[in-house]
Amino acid sequence: MLEIARIRENKEAIIELLKVRNFDGAPLIEKILKADENWRSSKTKLENVLAESNGIAKQIGQLFREGKQVEANEAKAKGAALKEEEKVLNDEVGGFAKELQELLFEVPNVPHPSVPQGNSDEENEVIDTPDTLPEKKDFWLPHWELAKKYDLIDFELGVKVTGAGFPFYKGKGARLQRALINFFLDEARDAGYQEIIPPFVVNENSGYGTGQLPDKEGQMYHDAKDDLYLIPTAEVPLTNMYRDVLLKEKDFPIKLTGYTPCFRREAGSYGSHVRGLNRLHQFDKVELVRIEHPNNSYAVLDEMTAYVQGLLKKLGLPYRTLRLCGGDLGFTSALTYDLEVYSVGQDKWLEVSSISNFETFQANRLKLRFKDEQNKKQLAHTLNGSALALPRILATLLENNQSEDGIEIPEVLVPYTGFDKI
Repeated sequence: MLEIARIRENKEAIIELLKVRNFDGAPLIEKILKADENWRSSKTKLENVLAESNGIAKQIGQLFREGKQVEANEAKAKGAALKEEEKVLNDEVGGFAKELQELLFEVPNVPHPSVPQGNSDEENEVIDTPDTLPEKKDFWLPHWELAKKYDLIDFELGVKVTGAGFPFYKGKGARLQRALINFFLDEARDAGYQEIIPPFVVNENSGYGTGQLPDKEGQMYHDAKDDLYLIPTAEVPLTNMYRDVLLKEKDFPIKLTGYTPCFRREAGSYGSHVRGLNRLHQFDKVELVRIEHPNNSYAVLDEMTAYVQGLLKKLGLPYRTLRLCGGDLGFTSALTYDLEVYSVGQDKWLEVSSISNFETFQANRLKLRFKDEQNKKQLAHTLNGSALALPRILATLLENNQSEDGIEIPEVLVPYTGFDKI
C-alpha cells in the first residue's frame, strides 16, 4: 500500500509511473486525496472539540466552587452538546479513514524506473539467455509421459481422490521431490537464511499484510467457518512474522527461508499450458524472504537473483532471466525478475522463480518499521523469491535428463535421492 504522504508529495510522478503498468491512476489518486482531505479536516475539527470540551470540564468544577451555579449549569449544557458533537465527529473521522484505506488498497505498487513498458508477458525484457539449447532428439517425451512410463507421478489418481491439479507422487518420484526440497533448504541455510516451518493457513490480516487480499481473494482457498486462508506461498506467513514490529538498524539483514505446500485455485486456467506439472492447485515450494534497510534492497534483489541462478546452474538446467514489463508486474511488486527453464520435452520456457522487491508497499500494510540512526521511524523494505518452486523444476529435470534407457539424476541431488538414475 502506498503511503499517503508519498501520494500527497509526488502525485504527478506516481500517476506517470503507474502508466507503465497500463494503469490510469489519475481518477483514483484524486479520490484518495479528497478522502485524505476530508479525513484531516474532520480530525482537526474533532481535536478542536476535544480541546474545548476538556477546557469546559475544568471550568465546571471551578464555577461550582465559586458558587456560580448558573454559569456552571450553562457550562455543563455546553459540555454535553460538545460530547454529542464529538460522537458525530468520531464517526465521521472513522468513516473517512475507512474510505481512505479502502481506496489505497486499490492502488498497485509504483514500478521501479527500470521496469519496461509492455502489455503482457510477451513484452518482458530478456536479460540473459543460454548461448545454445539442447538439440531435439526423437525419443524425447514430455514429463507427464515420462512420469507414467516410470511410475513417478499419478495424475489420474489425483483427479479421482481430489480433482485436477492435485497429483500423487510415487516411489522414486516422491523421493526426487523430497530430495529437491532438502537440497534447496540446505543451500539456503548455507547462504545464511534461517529456516522456518510456518503455518500453512493464515488469517485475513496476514492476507492483507502481504497484499494477497483484496487483490487475489478469488485465487485463494478460504475456510469461511474459521475465516482462514490456505497459503498461496510461504511469503505470506514468513513476512507476517514481522507485522506490527519495530526493528533496529542492527537487526538487518533479516533472511528467512521456508518450505511449504502452496495452494492456488488458478481460476480460469485451461489449455495445454497447464498440462501435467505445468500448473497445479497444490504444489511444493521453498521460499526466500528478506527484510532490509531501504538503502540496500536493490543490491539484495540482485544478490537473490544471482543465488537462484546458482541453484539452476548446480542442477544443470538451461535458464534465462527476464525483467517483467509493467503489464506483467505483480500488484505488490516494484521490480520483478523471472527465471525460466527450458523444457526440452515441450520445447518451451517455463517460469520457475520470481524474485521481487516490494520496497515499502508491504511494510506500510504490515506497519513494519525500524528506527534509524536519528531515532526516527521508517518503513523497511521487503523482498521475496522462489528458491525454488518444485513442479516445473521436477518437470524439466525429468525432461532434460532423459535418455533412451532412463533418467539421469543431477550429481548434486544423488546424496539426497540415494540413487543416480531412474
